[in-house]
Amino acid sequence: MDYHSVIDYANHLHFSLLAITPAASAVLIFLAILLFTISFLIAGSEVAFFSLTYKDINMLKTKQQPAFKRIVTLLEQPKILLGSMLIANSFANIGIILISNILMDGLLETFQLAFWINFLIKVFTVTFLLVLFGEVLPKVWATHHKVWFASTASLIIEIFNSLFYRMSKRMVGFTDGIEKKFSPRNSSLLDNSQLDYAIDLLPENEATMEEKQILKGIRKFSDTTVKQIMRTRLDVSGIEYSSSFEELIKKVEELHYSRLPVYNNNLDEVKGMMHTKDLLPHVNASKVENYDWHSLMRPAFFVHEQKLIEDLLQEFRNRRIHFAVVVDEFGGTSGIVTLEDIMEEIIGDIQDEFDDEESANKKIDDYTFIFEGKTMINDVCKIMGLPGDMFERVRGDSDSLAGLILEIAGEFPQVEEEVVSGDFTFIPLAINKNRIDKVKVLIKINQSAL
Repeated sequence: MDYHSVIDYANHLHFSLLAITPAASAVLIFLAILLFTISFLIAGSEVAFFSLTYKDINMLKTKQQPAFKRIVTLLEQPKILLGSMLIANSFANIGIILISNILMDGLLETFQLAFWINFLIKVFTVTFLLVLFGEVLPKVWATHHKVWFASTASLIIEIFNSLFYRMSKRMVGFTDGIEKKFSPRNSSLLDNSQLDYAIDLLPENEATMEEKQILKGIRKFSDTTVKQIMRTRLDVSGIEYSSSFEELIKKVEELHYSRLPVYNNNLDEVKGMMHTKDLLPHVNASKVENYDWHSLMRPAFFVHEQKLIEDLLQEFRNRRIHFAVVVDEFGGTSGIVTLEDIMEEIIGDIQDEFDDEESANKKIDDYTFIFEGKTMINDVCKIMGLPGDMFERVRGDSDSLAGLILEIAGEFPQVEEEVVSGDFTFIPLAINKNRIDKVKVLIKINQSAL
């Protein structure tokens, strides 16, 4: 075989490799569109998922749609999620480049252009398409419609997260190790506990104890939910809808509350709210038989227990109300929350003429406390001077101290039975039927985190 025949054979082979059938072109175009779509969704999801605020996530937790549940679940491991997105997007972009190169080879072959011109056309075209459809458009769209975009792409993101989970987890572990090795020990970033500690270090001439408590309250105000400050259902008193006007007056005189929920049968069926000042012009109506007081009721305002108190305060201001009924995800009544409860998170407990001077919650010494079982975990931590998330890993779904003890013990404890968790020992002192009324809490002297 002579030199010319070899050259002719090579050119023929090169042309046959570049020449693709219409069916193959259709398949490649379809794959290119599919990969561009995947790249579009993943790139937008990087913005949509990680721009969701604490408020957005709390809102999504109240929804029952599968897409919203997937978002909440995926964000439980944000670093691994981001790693999976980046890996999937890299593979999609590589596929786009390879397929585009094959398709453009077939198109540019007919023009017989120089190699470097073909190369520049390919680079410019592919770069333009990747930047436009794989970066700019999806991220701009996701910025303005983050919840919608995240929910739309959640299924695809979940699939790729499952496929690349192990690879992403190893990469995250590797990068975390490098970060720990080279990052300075004295970081300038302060977490919440360090901020509280910094506030405590303020000298007395700059901030009194009351002012320090207010600063701490302001610090955690934006992250506190209604569930953490509400008055639980067990402590809520209300008015039966079928009560007579005379019974209503007696109930109001007995409870000394300015606002009371009105319910039918039980607190899950709240019909409205009664403001005691609305009764004043009609107090003499108790002498009139069968006086219909229901027209004096005001509409009840319902809020979800995961709502942030920062948002609730704004709604109270806009609606000019001070009282809301708190409901859970199933629509049942969890408790009530008032404007006073919100303000107490900043300025501390507000005592009025009807509050009990003596509280069942007592501090015996720095390492011994006695609490009512119904006391909220958030308040227990506050009284003991602990971070609000001290029992986060062991509390489960419990909100009160009694619920925390049941969660740790796994069964209903007996009186004087010790329930130990880390450096804390919980001892039920009084139990009424299936309710823990009083609890002693002991803290080890060498306290460490749970």
